[in-house]
Amino acid sequence: MPEEDAGRTRPAERLDAAKLGALIRDHRGRRSLRQAAAEAGVSVSTMSRVEAGAQPDLASFTALCAWVGVSPSRFFTPIAERLDTPVEVAIAHLSADPRLAPEHASSIASVIRQMYDALAAQVEPNRSLVACHLRAASTMRPGVPERLGSILVDIHRELEKRVESGQL
Repeated sequence: MPEEDAGRTRPAERLDAAKLGALIRDHRGRRSLRQAAAEAGVSVSTMSRVEAGAQPDLASFTALCAWVGVSPSRFFTPIAERLDTPVEVAIAHLSADPRLAPEHASSIASVIRQMYDALAAQVEPNRSLVACHLRAASTMRPGVPERLGSILVDIHRELEKRVESGQL
């Protein structure tokens, strides 16, 4: 994720189930639900729910698109999605670590937030903005030290950018 995107939004897509339902209804025409469902390779209840605007599972969605003869991409519309900051990503990784009790992950998250806030608030010129020694790296879940190190580097770069631009 580019640093300038942190905390901003980026386009994502959402399935337009109502549009899919309308197209399925039109394509079915005068055929019974049972006949159309059999042709499409889905259950009668799935066909009925999709026609009513419900979101199908992936297998049913692709089967229905094939039956109608349209690309699945036709039913996706853009929405806005929030991007996570490097700090939020680090905290999410810690929270997902099954070897950490929730209260321990919360304690570590608190320390990371405090460290970030302290470094972001008290930056001195020509001083390293982020410093961290991962002595416990050997006890972490595989890949976590590298991801945490990468996140800390991202935090450091963002802080440097803000210092250079006069925001800090």
